[in-house]
Amino acid sequence: MTKISREAVITEALDLLDEVGLDAVSTRRLAKRLGVEQPSLYWYFRTKKDLLAAMAQAAMAPHAAEPLPAPGDDWRTWFLENARSVRRTLLMRRDGARLHAGSAPTSDLDRIRRKVSFLVASGVPEHDAQMAMLAVGRFTVGSVLEEQADQAEQADTGSGDSMDLPDDVPRIDHESAFEAGLALLVDGLALRRDAGGRD
Repeated sequence: MTKISREAVITEALDLLDEVGLDAVSTRRLAKRLGVEQPSLYWYFRTKKDLLAAMAQAAMAPHAAEPLPAPGDDWRTWFLENARSVRRTLLMRRDGARLHAGSAPTSDLDRIRRKVSFLVASGVPEHDAQMAMLAVGRFTVGSVLEEQADQAEQADTGSGDSMDLPDDVPRIDHESAFEAGLALLVDGLALRRDAGGRD
């Protein structure tokens, strides 16, 4: 019988994700790729949901390896770069945003707390700092969901432009739209910071 490890299962599962997409990832296909019987996977993951959670965590490893903000860093620059890092990481994997959406950041809570603390130390009211991290995370995942859905549509149709828009509607590329939305978020947060969180 082939010996496998938890890490090997996750690595192979992510490779399978890149090849076939999230909807086609199954424990049956994964077991076949690993050369094991399907029930042996349950030694490492009790359910497919557990496997997907582990895959989501592993897929975010490049972002998790980014340095935490340090005292004296410019909070706006850090906030923007942190969101860009999340976007880049989600785009590294096919269906990366779908895999990540809804996952709980249980293994990343200490890093999240330190990021919120950095914003608070930079003058952002604590509640606003928490909500800003939540909002920018959801905005980033949503932006990548749209981008990856467009990529999938273009791959299916062979078209370079999946949007059938009237001529008077401007076409904005995904990165530009992301940057514009991100700028609005950080500008709004700056206003809250300068107002001390007052409504």
